[in-house]
Amino acid sequence: MSKDFTLQPLLDLMHDRADEATRQLGQLVATEQNARGRLELLSQYRAEYAQRFRDAQTQGLTLQAWQNYQDFLAKIDEAIQQQQEVVNASARNTEAGQQHWKEQNTRLKAIDTLAHRHATAVQKKENRQEQKQLDEFAARRFQDSLPDKG
Repeated sequence: MSKDFTLQPLLDLMHDRADEATRQLGQLVATEQNARGRLELLSQYRAEYAQRFRDAQTQGLTLQAWQNYQDFLAKIDEAIQQQQEVVNASARNTEAGQQHWKEQNTRLKAIDTLAHRHATAVQKKENRQEQKQLDEFAARRFQDSLPDKG
């Protein structure tokens, strides 16, 4: 049995791929969190603006001012809808990134298991060889300690 793990290049590649998948997943999660944060800000801004509209209505509005509030609220609603689509797409991307990360780590674990088995087998072989040498050495010493019967 060779001491070198013949699949070491594959193991190294799997480590690189798993690291890259982890990095990509981190970016996807950050992008999704950013998109959700923007959606939350838009929603808060809409709520604040709607409250201003209600306050203005109690004080009386011209038709033009009322129309301006309505138009702006419609634009905010449209921006919220678009941002919700961005959040949904980002969530799907994050989910795909998680799946990719899991696949890469599963592959890495499989190759890593083979590497550990190889290392264990090499160690056992070395231990047997060392024990054999020790046994031979002890047998020679024992042989040398016997009186000559010549």
